[in-house]
Amino acid sequence: MERLALTGAAIIALAGPVHSGAPEDQLPVADHVVVDKSERTLTLYAGSQPLRVIGGIQLGDAPVAPKRFQGDERTPEGRYWIDWSNPESSYHLSMHISYPNAADEAYAASQGRSAGGMIMIHGQPNGLAGRIRGDWTDGCIALANEEIEYLWQTVPDGTVIDIVP
Repeated sequence: MERLALTGAAIIALAGPVHSGAPEDQLPVADHVVVDKSERTLTLYAGSQPLRVIGGIQLGDAPVAPKRFQGDERTPEGRYWIDWSNPESSYHLSMHISYPNAADEAYAASQGRSAGGMIMIHGQPNGLAGRIRGDWTDGCIALANEEIEYLWQTVPDGTVIDIVP
């Protein structure tokens, strides 16, 4: 997987150096991602140490409450994994979230519905200059293109992601 150039203006750095003493071209590796839907933040961690906080994330068109069914335009809540990545996405890079889990599927089935799927963290639509305003996804988490490039380089497949209300 090729590394991408970062322009990173929209990434909010925490106080202090991220990796003091390391060469500038070596980025830290995150082992945990926390998305706080109400705060509109995505925080990357290495162990218990926060590496970066990205603010202003965009969610599904119906951002309050957890995703329950296909087409409800909600972003899931719970513990999942980043289980694969797609450099050929319709959006500027995408990283798949392992939704639905067994509990999500069981709940949807108990209601005679599908839980849906294909929930991603991704950039803006390809070919778009700038950023769409507001919440606009079908349940995904959208970032600025520079932000998804940073995640692409620092969050490996298999990383735990907790999405909280």
